[in-house]
Amino acid sequence: MNDHDRHKKGMNVRKQVLGAAHVERAETRKNRFNTPFQDLITRYAWGEIWTRPGLPRKTRSMITIAMMVALNRTDELRLHLRASLNTGVSREELQEVLLQTAIYCGVPAANHAFQIAEEVFAESRT
Repeated sequence: MNDHDRHKKGMNVRKQVLGAAHVERAETRKNRFNTPFQDLITRYAWGEIWTRPGLPRKTRSMITIAMMVALNRTDELRLHLRASLNTGVSREELQEVLLQTAIYCGVPAANHAFQIAEEVFAESRT
């Protein structure tokens, strides 16, 4: 697969997982400085990794959420908690992922992640 095809495939998956509105907002913020980065993540994160057949998107979402907790990447955690609704992850499964992070990432990290998840859940009800 060439870079053009990978980008096209990645953009498709990116919209399915993150939501078209989010991706379109990101695309409107592209400029000379950040365009190479946006293209890179579209081709490789979304077009290469998220399209692989080895794991379902639901599993990829849960893994990503756990990694965002471990790395204390709260903005990305928020993004991927929202996205998990598009990949079929249930709130019960998210609860289990966050409980697991309490053991392996620390209670303070999990505590903050639970707070963020509750905010995201509240937003999704409106």
